[in-house]
Amino acid sequence: MASLLKRTSFSSLRAHHQAAEGLILQSRRQIHVEPGVREKALLAKDPALERFKSYRKSASSIRRVGDYLTIAVVAGCCYEIYVRAVTREEARKALKSK
Repeated sequence: MASLLKRTSFSSLRAHHQAAEGLILQSRRQIHVEPGVREKALLAKDPALERFKSYRKSASSIRRVGDYLTIAVVAGCCYEIYVRAVTREEARKALKSK
C-alpha cells in the first residue's frame, strides 16, 4: 500500500512538473493567435485620420531639413565661440603692449 502511494505521488509530481515545463515552453514560443473582431476594428484604416498620417517622403524631407538646421545652429555656435576667443586674445595682447 505504501509503495502504491509513493508511485502515485511521484507520478502526480512528475506530471505537474511536465505541465509546468509545457507552459514555460508555450510562453517562449509565443504562439500566434489571430486578432479578434475588436482588434481588427482598431487596426482598420480610418478615413478621418488619413490627413494626420505622416507619409514616408514628407517625413524624410522634414527630417532632412531638421538635420540641416541643426548643423547650421551648431556651426553658428562654434563660430561665435571662436570669435569671442579671438577678440579676448586680442584684448589681452593690447593690454600687455600698453
